[in-house]
Amino acid sequence: MTYLKSRSFFLSLILLSASFAHAKEEEKKQSLQEEITEYIYHHVQDSHDFSLFSTKDKKTGEKIYYGFPLPVILVDEGIKFFMSSKLDHGKKVVESSGKFYKLYHGKIYETNQEGKISYDEEGEVTNLKPLDLSITKSVFSILLVSMLMFMLFTSLAKSYKENNQIAKGVGRFFEPIVILIRDEIAIPSIGENNYKKYMSFLLTLFFFIWFLNLLGLSPLGVNVTGNIAVTFGLALITFLITNLTANKTYWKHIFWMPGVPVWLKPLLAPIELLGVFIKPFSLMIRLYANILAGHIVLYSLIGLIFIFKNLVGSSLSLVLVFFISIIEVLVALLQAYIFTLLSALYFGFAVQEDDH
Repeated sequence: MTYLKSRSFFLSLILLSASFAHAKEEEKKQSLQEEITEYIYHHVQDSHDFSLFSTKDKKTGEKIYYGFPLPVILVDEGIKFFMSSKLDHGKKVVESSGKFYKLYHGKIYETNQEGKISYDEEGEVTNLKPLDLSITKSVFSILLVSMLMFMLFTSLAKSYKENNQIAKGVGRFFEPIVILIRDEIAIPSIGENNYKKYMSFLLTLFFFIWFLNLLGLSPLGVNVTGNIAVTFGLALITFLITNLTANKTYWKHIFWMPGVPVWLKPLLAPIELLGVFIKPFSLMIRLYANILAGHIVLYSLIGLIFIFKNLVGSSLSLVLVFFISIIEVLVALLQAYIFTLLSALYFGFAVQEDDH
Protein backbone atom coordinates (compact mmCIF):
# COMPACT_ATOMS: atom_id res chain seq x y z
CA MET A 1 0.00 0.00 0.00
CA THR A 2 2.82 2.34 0.93
CA TYR A 3 4.52 1.46 -2.37
CA LEU A 4 1.38 2.35 -4.33
CA LYS A 5 1.08 5.69 -2.54
CA SER A 6 4.72 6.50 -3.21
CA ARG A 7 4.36 5.51 -6.84
CA SER A 8 1.23 7.65 -7.16
CA PHE A 9 3.03 10.58 -5.54
CA PHE A 10 6.03 10.36 -7.90
CA LEU A 11 3.71 9.96 -10.91
CA SER A 12 1.80 13.10 -9.90
CA LEU A 13 5.10 14.93 -9.44
CA ILE A 14 6.24 13.91 -12.93
CA LEU A 15 2.92 14.98 -14.48
CA LEU A 16 3.06 18.29 -12.62
CA SER A 17 6.61 18.91 -13.81
CA ALA A 18 5.60 18.08 -17.38
CA SER A 19 2.63 20.43 -17.07
CA PHE A 20 4.89 23.27 -15.85
CA ALA A 21 7.37 22.58 -18.67
CA HIS A 22 4.55 22.59 -21.25
CA ALA A 23 3.16 25.86 -19.84
CA LYS A 24 6.63 27.40 -19.90
CA GLU A 25 7.11 26.29 -23.52
CA GLU A 26 3.70 27.73 -24.47
CA GLU A 27 4.57 31.02 -22.75
CA LYS A 28 7.90 31.15 -24.58
CA LYS A 29 6.17 30.40 -27.90
CA GLN A 30 3.57 33.08 -27.23
CA SER A 31 6.25 35.66 -26.42
CA LEU A 32 8.08 34.72 -29.64
CA GLN A 33 4.89 35.21 -31.66
CA GLU A 34 4.34 38.58 -30.00
CA GLU A 35 7.91 39.57 -30.80
CA ILE A 36 7.46 38.58 -34.45
CA THR A 37 4.16 40.49 -34.62
CA GLU A 38 5.85 43.54 -33.12
CA TYR A 39 8.68 43.27 -35.65
CA ILE A 40 6.24 43.07 -38.58
CA TYR A 41 4.29 46.04 -37.23
CA HIS A 42 7.52 48.00 -36.81
CA HIS A 43 8.55 47.17 -40.40
CA VAL A 44 5.33 48.28 -42.09
CA GLN A 45 5.12 51.52 -40.10
CA ASP A 46 7.16 54.66 -40.65
CA SER A 47 9.82 55.59 -38.08
CA HIS A 48 12.00 58.52 -37.06
CA ASP A 49 15.23 56.56 -37.51
CA PHE A 50 16.60 54.17 -40.10
CA SER A 51 17.05 50.86 -38.28
CA LEU A 52 18.67 48.11 -40.34
CA PHE A 53 18.29 45.33 -37.77
CA SER A 54 18.17 44.77 -34.02
CA THR A 55 19.49 42.27 -31.46
CA LYS A 56 18.86 41.59 -27.79
CA ASP A 57 21.36 42.20 -25.03
CA LYS A 58 21.96 38.80 -23.36
CA LYS A 59 22.33 40.34 -19.89
CA THR A 60 19.57 42.96 -19.79
CA GLY A 61 17.26 41.62 -22.51
CA GLU A 62 16.93 45.10 -24.03
CA LYS A 63 16.86 45.59 -27.78
CA ILE A 64 19.94 47.04 -29.45
CA TYR A 65 19.22 48.77 -32.76
CA TYR A 66 21.73 49.08 -35.60
CA GLY A 67 21.18 51.85 -38.12
CA PHE A 68 21.52 55.62 -38.26
CA PRO A 69 19.49 58.53 -36.86
CA LEU A 70 17.45 61.00 -38.91
CA PRO A 71 16.66 64.69 -38.32
CA VAL A 72 13.64 65.47 -36.13
CA ILE A 73 11.96 68.78 -37.02
CA LEU A 74 9.10 69.95 -34.80
CA VAL A 75 7.07 73.16 -35.03
CA ASP A 76 5.99 74.12 -31.51
CA GLU A 77 6.37 77.80 -30.63
CA GLY A 78 9.28 77.89 -32.99
CA ILE A 79 11.24 75.21 -34.79
CA LYS A 80 12.82 72.45 -32.71
CA PHE A 81 15.62 70.49 -34.36
CA PHE A 82 17.51 67.49 -33.04
CA MET A 83 18.56 64.00 -34.16
CA SER A 84 16.32 61.01 -33.53
CA SER A 85 19.12 59.27 -31.60
CA LYS A 86 18.27 61.53 -28.64
CA LEU A 87 14.83 59.92 -28.43
CA ASP A 88 16.48 56.47 -28.13
CA HIS A 89 13.44 54.69 -29.62
CA GLY A 90 11.12 56.20 -27.01
CA LYS A 91 13.28 55.35 -23.99
CA LYS A 92 14.44 58.93 -23.34
CA VAL A 93 12.85 62.37 -23.03
CA VAL A 94 14.34 65.16 -25.13
CA GLU A 95 14.47 68.74 -23.86
CA SER A 96 14.43 71.54 -26.45
CA SER A 97 13.97 75.25 -25.64
CA GLY A 98 12.37 74.48 -22.30
CA LYS A 99 9.93 71.89 -23.63
CA PHE A 100 10.08 68.11 -23.33
CA TYR A 101 9.25 65.56 -26.03
CA LYS A 102 8.92 61.79 -26.09
CA LEU A 103 8.51 59.24 -28.86
CA TYR A 104 5.55 56.98 -28.10
CA HIS A 105 4.15 54.38 -30.52
CA GLY A 106 5.77 56.08 -33.50
CA LYS A 107 4.53 59.60 -32.66
CA ILE A 108 6.19 62.46 -30.82
CA TYR A 109 4.25 63.98 -27.92
CA GLU A 110 4.88 66.95 -25.67
CA THR A 111 5.39 65.72 -22.12
CA ASN A 112 7.01 66.62 -18.81
CA GLN A 113 10.53 65.99 -17.59
CA GLU A 114 9.62 62.46 -16.47
CA GLY A 115 8.07 61.60 -19.86
CA LYS A 116 4.54 61.07 -18.54
CA ILE A 117 1.93 60.00 -21.07
CA SER A 118 -1.71 60.68 -20.09
CA TYR A 119 -4.85 58.96 -21.34
CA ASP A 120 -8.55 59.78 -21.41
CA GLU A 121 -11.39 57.44 -20.48
CA GLU A 122 -11.31 55.80 -23.91
CA GLY A 123 -7.59 55.06 -23.70
CA GLU A 124 -6.54 57.79 -26.13
CA VAL A 125 -3.37 59.79 -25.49
CA THR A 126 -4.19 63.32 -24.31
CA ASN A 127 -0.68 64.77 -24.59
CA LEU A 128 -0.30 67.56 -27.15
CA LYS A 129 1.40 66.71 -30.44
CA PRO A 130 3.62 69.30 -32.12
CA LEU A 131 3.58 69.66 -35.90
CA ASP A 132 6.01 66.97 -37.02
CA LEU A 133 8.01 67.79 -40.17
CA SER A 134 10.75 65.25 -39.48
CA ILE A 135 12.79 63.42 -42.10
CA THR A 136 11.39 59.97 -41.37
CA LYS A 137 12.47 56.66 -42.89
CA SER A 138 9.88 56.97 -45.66
CA VAL A 139 10.84 60.58 -46.45
CA PHE A 140 14.52 59.62 -46.53
CA SER A 141 13.73 56.75 -48.92
CA ILE A 142 11.70 59.05 -51.17
CA LEU A 143 14.57 61.55 -51.30
CA LEU A 144 17.03 58.74 -52.01
CA VAL A 145 14.94 57.34 -54.89
CA SER A 146 14.35 60.86 -56.25
CA MET A 147 18.08 61.55 -56.35
CA LEU A 148 18.71 58.17 -57.99
CA MET A 149 16.10 58.88 -60.68
CA PHE A 150 17.48 62.36 -61.29
CA MET A 151 21.03 61.08 -61.79
CA LEU A 152 19.87 58.10 -63.85
CA PHE A 153 17.74 60.00 -66.35
CA THR A 154 20.07 62.99 -66.52
CA SER A 155 22.76 60.52 -67.56
CA LEU A 156 20.36 58.95 -70.09
CA ALA A 157 19.55 62.37 -71.58
CA LYS A 158 23.25 63.25 -71.85
CA SER A 159 24.02 59.94 -73.56
CA TYR A 160 21.31 60.70 -76.15
CA LYS A 161 22.82 64.11 -76.79
CA GLU A 162 26.45 63.00 -76.96
CA ASN A 163 25.99 59.66 -78.72
CA ASN A 164 23.81 60.58 -81.69
CA GLN A 165 20.44 59.73 -80.05
CA ILE A 166 21.69 56.31 -78.90
CA ALA A 167 21.64 55.36 -75.23
CA LYS A 168 24.74 53.93 -73.62
CA GLY A 169 25.66 52.39 -70.30
CA VAL A 170 22.81 51.71 -67.89
CA GLY A 171 20.56 53.79 -70.14
CA ARG A 172 20.37 50.85 -72.57
CA PHE A 173 18.40 48.93 -69.95
CA PHE A 174 15.92 51.73 -69.21
CA GLU A 175 15.43 52.97 -72.79
CA PRO A 176 13.13 50.05 -73.81
CA ILE A 177 11.02 50.65 -70.69
CA VAL A 178 10.64 54.33 -71.58
CA ILE A 179 9.60 53.37 -75.12
CA LEU A 180 7.18 50.79 -73.72
CA ILE A 181 5.45 53.38 -71.55
CA ARG A 182 5.24 55.76 -74.50
CA ASP A 183 4.01 53.27 -77.12
CA GLU A 184 1.91 50.90 -75.00
CA ILE A 185 0.51 53.21 -72.31
CA ALA A 186 0.65 56.91 -73.19
CA ILE A 187 -0.23 56.96 -76.90
CA PRO A 188 -3.05 54.34 -76.84
CA SER A 189 -4.61 55.83 -73.68
CA ILE A 190 -4.23 59.57 -74.32
CA GLY A 191 -3.77 59.88 -78.08
CA GLU A 192 -0.92 61.00 -80.30
CA ASN A 193 -1.95 64.67 -80.16
CA ASN A 194 -1.93 65.03 -76.36
CA TYR A 195 0.34 62.35 -74.88
CA LYS A 196 3.55 64.41 -74.86
CA LYS A 197 2.45 66.84 -72.15
CA TYR A 198 1.77 63.90 -69.80
CA MET A 199 4.81 61.76 -70.63
CA SER A 200 7.16 63.30 -68.06
CA PHE A 201 4.69 62.66 -65.24
CA LEU A 202 3.89 59.13 -66.40
CA LEU A 203 7.58 58.22 -66.58
CA THR A 204 8.24 59.74 -63.16
CA LEU A 205 5.24 57.92 -61.72
CA PHE A 206 6.22 54.52 -63.09
CA PHE A 207 9.88 54.55 -62.10
CA PHE A 208 9.19 56.23 -58.75
CA ILE A 209 6.70 53.52 -57.70
CA TRP A 210 8.78 50.71 -59.18
CA PHE A 211 12.02 51.74 -57.46
CA LEU A 212 10.27 52.24 -54.11
CA ASN A 213 8.60 48.84 -54.42
CA LEU A 214 11.97 47.18 -55.11
CA LEU A 215 13.55 49.09 -52.22
CA GLY A 216 10.84 47.67 -49.99
CA LEU A 217 11.94 44.13 -50.90
CA SER A 218 15.54 44.82 -49.94
CA PRO A 219 17.00 44.04 -46.48
CA LEU A 220 16.72 47.76 -45.63
CA GLY A 221 13.14 47.18 -44.45
CA VAL A 222 11.44 50.12 -46.17
CA ASN A 223 7.69 50.17 -46.73
CA VAL A 224 7.02 53.46 -48.53
CA THR A 225 4.34 52.49 -51.06
CA GLY A 226 2.64 50.47 -48.32
CA ASN A 227 2.08 53.77 -46.51
CA ILE A 228 -1.37 55.17 -47.32
CA ALA A 229 -0.12 58.77 -46.96
CA VAL A 230 2.30 58.21 -49.87
CA THR A 231 -0.27 56.52 -52.12
CA PHE A 232 -2.73 59.29 -51.24
CA GLY A 233 -0.20 61.89 -52.40
CA LEU A 234 0.39 60.09 -55.70
CA ALA A 235 -3.35 59.66 -56.30
CA LEU A 236 -3.96 63.32 -55.41
CA ILE A 237 -1.45 64.50 -58.02
CA THR A 238 -3.15 62.32 -60.65
CA PHE A 239 -6.53 63.72 -59.59
CA LEU A 240 -5.35 67.34 -59.86
CA ILE A 241 -3.66 66.87 -63.24
CA THR A 242 -6.73 65.09 -64.62
CA ASN A 243 -9.21 67.77 -63.59
CA LEU A 244 -7.03 70.84 -64.14
CA THR A 245 -6.15 69.83 -67.71
CA ALA A 246 -9.62 68.51 -68.61
CA ASN A 247 -11.46 70.05 -71.56
CA LYS A 248 -15.15 70.98 -71.83
CA THR A 249 -16.03 67.61 -73.35
CA TYR A 250 -14.88 65.87 -70.17
CA TRP A 251 -17.08 68.04 -67.96
CA LYS A 252 -20.00 67.74 -70.37
CA HIS A 253 -19.87 63.96 -70.08
CA ILE A 254 -20.08 64.33 -66.30
CA PHE A 255 -22.84 66.94 -65.90
CA TRP A 256 -24.80 66.70 -69.19
CA MET A 257 -24.12 63.35 -70.81
CA PRO A 258 -24.71 63.24 -74.59
CA GLY A 259 -27.05 60.55 -75.91
CA VAL A 260 -28.92 60.23 -72.60
CA PRO A 261 -32.60 61.22 -72.12
CA VAL A 262 -32.93 64.69 -70.59
CA TRP A 263 -34.95 63.49 -67.60
CA LEU A 264 -32.21 60.95 -66.74
CA LYS A 265 -29.28 63.39 -66.89
CA PRO A 266 -29.90 65.04 -63.45
CA LEU A 267 -30.03 61.58 -61.89
CA LEU A 268 -26.78 60.40 -63.48
CA ALA A 269 -24.81 63.61 -62.89
CA PRO A 270 -24.20 62.99 -59.12
CA ILE A 271 -23.06 59.44 -59.90
CA GLU A 272 -20.66 60.66 -62.60
CA LEU A 273 -19.36 63.37 -60.25
CA LEU A 274 -18.82 60.77 -57.54
CA GLY A 275 -16.81 58.75 -60.04
CA VAL A 276 -14.37 61.67 -60.36
CA PHE A 277 -13.35 61.07 -56.73
CA ILE A 278 -13.69 57.27 -56.75
CA LYS A 279 -11.08 56.87 -59.52
CA PRO A 280 -8.12 58.33 -57.57
CA PHE A 281 -9.40 56.65 -54.40
CA SER A 282 -9.17 53.27 -56.12
CA LEU A 283 -5.62 54.11 -57.23
CA MET A 284 -4.66 54.92 -53.65
CA ILE A 285 -6.19 51.80 -52.09
CA ARG A 286 -5.00 49.36 -54.77
CA LEU A 287 -1.31 50.24 -54.44
CA TYR A 288 -1.43 50.59 -50.65
CA ALA A 289 -3.29 47.31 -50.01
CA ASN A 290 -1.24 45.18 -52.41
CA ILE A 291 2.15 46.32 -51.18
CA LEU A 292 1.20 46.26 -47.47
CA ALA A 293 -0.34 42.78 -47.74
CA GLY A 294 2.73 41.49 -49.57
CA HIS A 295 5.06 42.74 -46.84
CA ILE A 296 2.93 41.27 -44.05
CA VAL A 297 2.69 37.86 -45.74
CA LEU A 298 6.42 37.77 -46.52
CA TYR A 299 7.52 38.67 -43.00
CA SER A 300 4.94 36.34 -41.44
CA LEU A 301 6.43 33.43 -43.40
CA ILE A 302 9.92 34.45 -42.28
CA GLY A 303 8.63 34.47 -38.70
CA LEU A 304 7.38 30.89 -39.07
CA ILE A 305 11.00 29.75 -39.54
CA PHE A 306 11.76 30.83 -35.95
CA ILE A 307 8.50 29.39 -34.58
CA PHE A 308 8.82 25.89 -36.06
CA LYS A 309 12.52 25.44 -35.26
CA ASN A 310 12.63 22.08 -37.04
CA LEU A 311 13.95 20.89 -40.37
CA VAL A 312 10.57 20.21 -42.01
CA GLY A 313 8.67 23.31 -40.88
CA SER A 314 11.55 25.74 -41.33
CA SER A 315 12.47 24.32 -44.74
CA LEU A 316 8.87 24.59 -45.94
CA SER A 317 8.69 28.20 -44.69
CA LEU A 318 11.97 29.01 -46.42
CA VAL A 319 10.68 27.62 -49.73
CA LEU A 320 7.47 29.64 -49.38
CA VAL A 321 9.49 32.78 -48.60
CA PHE A 322 11.53 32.24 -51.76
CA PHE A 323 8.48 31.86 -54.02
CA ILE A 324 6.61 34.76 -52.39
CA SER A 325 9.71 36.94 -52.84
CA ILE A 326 9.76 36.12 -56.57
CA ILE A 327 6.05 36.95 -56.79
CA GLU A 328 6.62 40.22 -54.90
CA VAL A 329 9.28 41.24 -57.43
CA LEU A 330 6.67 40.78 -60.17
CA VAL A 331 4.03 42.57 -58.10
CA ALA A 332 6.43 45.51 -57.62
CA LEU A 333 6.61 45.95 -61.40
CA LEU A 334 2.94 45.14 -61.99
CA GLN A 335 1.64 47.70 -59.47
CA ALA A 336 3.81 50.43 -60.98
CA TYR A 337 2.50 49.50 -64.45
CA ILE A 338 -1.16 49.44 -63.34
CA PHE A 339 -0.93 52.77 -61.50
CA THR A 340 0.69 54.39 -64.56
CA LEU A 341 -1.77 52.81 -67.00
CA LEU A 342 -4.85 53.91 -65.04
CA SER A 343 -3.45 57.42 -64.64
CA ALA A 344 -2.92 57.57 -68.42
CA LEU A 345 -6.51 56.40 -68.99
CA TYR A 346 -7.83 59.15 -66.70
CA PHE A 347 -5.76 61.71 -68.62
CA GLY A 348 -7.18 60.29 -71.85
CA PHE A 349 -10.74 60.77 -70.56
CA ALA A 350 -9.88 64.36 -69.63
CA VAL A 351 -8.70 65.36 -73.12
CA GLN A 352 -11.04 63.31 -75.31
CA GLU A 353 -13.04 65.11 -78.00
CA ASP A 354 -16.67 64.73 -79.04
CA ASP A 355 -15.79 62.82 -82.20
CA HIS A 356 -14.11 60.11 -80.03
